[in-house]
Amino acid sequence: ETAQGIFVNFKNVQRTSRKKIPFGIGQIGKSFRNEITPGNFTFRTREFEQMELEFFCEPGTDLEWFQYWRGFCRDWLLSLGIKEDEMRLRDHSPEELCFYSKGTTDIEFLFPFGWGELWGIADRTDYDLTQHQNVSGQDMTYFDDEKKEKYVPYVVEPSLGADRVTLAFLCAAYDEEEIGEGDVRTVLHFHPALAPVKVGVLPLSKKLNEGAEKVYAELCKYYNCEFDDRGNIGKRYRRQDEIGTPFCVTYDFDSETDGAVTVRDRDTMEQVRIPISELKSYFEEKFNF
Repeated sequence: ETAQGIFVNFKNVQRTSRKKIPFGIGQIGKSFRNEITPGNFTFRTREFEQMELEFFCEPGTDLEWFQYWRGFCRDWLLSLGIKEDEMRLRDHSPEELCFYSKGTTDIEFLFPFGWGELWGIADRTDYDLTQHQNVSGQDMTYFDDEKKEKYVPYVVEPSLGADRVTLAFLCAAYDEEEIGEGDVRTVLHFHPALAPVKVGVLPLSKKLNEGAEKVYAELCKYYNCEFDDRGNIGKRYRRQDEIGTPFCVTYDFDSETDGAVTVRDRDTMEQVRIPISELKSYFEEKFNF
């Protein structure tokens, strides 16, 4: 839906940016569909955010680039915490292919309601640019300086719904863990790159707020942090688990004398003592992605 603006501006972007093929133009924008049966939360809606990349390449190299982007999209999802058994790549049969497509692969995710399309990668050949050229009369060809020839570029298009992939990350991360009799911990196992809050800073007592706020102010220079001094420490840990915060820093009474804090890992719940002066380097290593 958002791609036609890219095709119309292809020559303008190529000329002003002085790009040589292969190159891509990415765009994110609103899409609207007259869905008859919207549902499954944000999986199927009438209005959604769509992210599309139109990758222009030389005719004859399109299938090679199609395989590249097919693998790139899959690896990107895996790198952000989607598990292999939650995802599958489904190639369209010849009967399914759109009339303009030379090859299409859907990356599907296993949602709680079943398998659903997450990402589509299509080899659109030169169909779009050729149609714009035929109807508008504008030249959409590209001149290859090295080969001294003109051609209409082929296009490989990875298309991803921002709302759908967000839903997939939420579904993949959500867990309810039994950690004791009648005690269930709700946690979002977000990849650290996706966690909205990277570090929670928790003073053990409100009497320690001054020292904890200094730690918070320093960490806020580098990460999105949250300061929470309400309720007992166990409930505060649980609140951070529920929003997917990877690490919690607890400033306790010993911190006043030894200059160290306790860092709790969300996934393992293990706790380590780290000097306040080393917190920055500690989290740099943890958030190295």
